[in-house]
Amino acid sequence: MHILIANDDGYLAPGLLALVNALRPLGQVTVIAPEQNHSGASNSLTLSRPLTVTRVAGGERDNFLYVNGTPTDCVHIALTGLLETKPDIVVSGINQGENMGEDVLYSGTVAAAIEGVMFGIPAIAFSQVDKGWGGLEDAAQIARDIVIAQIENPVDGHLLPDEKPTLLNVNIPNRAYADLQSWRVTRLGNRHHSQDVIMQHSPRGEPIYWIGPPGIARDATEGTDFHAIQHGQVSITPLQLDLSHVVTRQHMLESNWNKN
Repeated sequence: MHILIANDDGYLAPGLLALVNALRPLGQVTVIAPEQNHSGASNSLTLSRPLTVTRVAGGERDNFLYVNGTPTDCVHIALTGLLETKPDIVVSGINQGENMGEDVLYSGTVAAAIEGVMFGIPAIAFSQVDKGWGGLEDAAQIARDIVIAQIENPVDGHLLPDEKPTLLNVNIPNRAYADLQSWRVTRLGNRHHSQDVIMQHSPRGEPIYWIGPPGIARDATEGTDFHAIQHGQVSITPLQLDLSHVVTRQHMLESNWNKN
């Protein structure tokens, strides 16, 4: 088993190290992560400058690779030339903070996993709900359990050869391992709009803006990721890359939008 591990908090993040240590017993592990924190980077690729890959020598992160780019850069480089053998699974995280609802469209953690799926490799993105790394080792053990479950009972076993594998987006409450045995397969919930930007002034008196906090949950009904987390359960949401709005497309076809 060859596991490629990435993240968006950077190669020095405690969540990455905890995940690597938890997954090492499962097989060969390759780590390639951003040099700096790239939270909110989504699926961005760096096209305006060359990228460098640096290998850590010594210490608890020995042989970690880091890239002066985005989470997507890391996985893309790994799969398009850096690795001699294709990994069996791509794992991203453990992120500091939840990635639920519309968060997945912004998340660098999820984006790193998406890049694996785009190359036909099953992937899992892991996030801890609360920031601060509380209960991190417990979260890492649950992540290991879920990776093992995917290996032993793949969710993609029914796919046709030309179909993309599924991405699992996993959010883990900051709780003790014994209290994390309840898992729920969920769908994405929904948030209210983000809160207003925060306007300040630079030392020169110029207005500067900080992106405001995310909105509160609007759809946290049973079956959503928000609902599972509110009840202290691990949320596992299968995601697909096809953003096509199937119902609207069918309506447009029936309404003669096609023109010859």
